[in-house]
Amino acid sequence: MKIICFIEARFRSMRLPGKVLKPILGKPMLELMIERLKRARTIDGIVVATTDQPADDGIAELAQRLNVGVFRGSEDDVLARVLGAARAYQATVIVETTGDCPLLDPAIIDKVVADFRLGGADFVSNTLEYTTPRGTDVRVFTTDALDEINRRSNDPADHEHVSLHFWEHPEKYRLRNVRTDFGQETAQLRLTVDTLEDLELVSRIYEELYFSNPEFTLTDVLDLLKRKPDIAMINQNVVQKPVR
Repeated sequence: MKIICFIEARFRSMRLPGKVLKPILGKPMLELMIERLKRARTIDGIVVATTDQPADDGIAELAQRLNVGVFRGSEDDVLARVLGAARAYQATVIVETTGDCPLLDPAIIDKVVADFRLGGADFVSNTLEYTTPRGTDVRVFTTDALDEINRRSNDPADHEHVSLHFWEHPEKYRLRNVRTDFGQETAQLRLTVDTLEDLELVSRIYEELYFSNPEFTLTDVLDLLKRKPDIAMINQNVVQKPVR
C-alpha cells in the first residue's frame, strides 16, 4: 500500500473565508496542521488538495514551501479533486482530513490507519461515533473505492463531502469505527475552525501549549481545558453545519 494523507483546503468558506491561512502564533493555520501531520508514522506522504481558483494560489504556494505535495482541482466537486490528487500521487489508500483541523493529533491518524491495515473493512474512521473532539476527524479508505463512488453517484452531497457515501450506505460497505478511552465529555468538544470563535479557541490553545512543547498531544489539550474551562467556553454556542 501507498498511504497518503490528503488535506482538503480552499480559501472560500461560508462562515470564515480564508480560514486555513489565518495566522496563529504568526503562522498560517494550515502550516501548523501540516507540522503536526508530518509526525504521523503510518503515512507515506502529505498532499494538500486545493482548488484551481486564483484565490487558492496562496495555499498551493504554502504547500510547496513546506515541501508537501499539492494538487489543484475542482472547487465544488471535492470528491473529484481528492480522487484526482490520489491518482496523481499514486495513492493506494486515502487518509482524508480537512484543513480546518489544526489540532489533529498524529497519534489518532496512526491509530485509524493501523486499524485499516488490519483488513476486513472498506472504511475506517473515528467519526461513526465520536469519542474524540470534532476537529480530530480521520477517515481511511482505498482510492479504488472512491473511484467507484465517483463513477456511480450523482448526488451533489457525495461530491461535496468526500467520504459521505461510505457511512450513509452501510449495506454496501464494511464500516469500522475506532474508539478511544477518553471520557464521553471529550466527544462534545469542538476543536475545528469554522468561525471566529473557533479560531480564538484554537489560538488560545496554541498560545498555552506550543511554546513549551510544539509536539503537544490531544491529551495535553484536554488537560489544559480541564484546568482552564473558560477556554472551552469560547465556542460553546457554535453549531456544526449539517452535511445535508
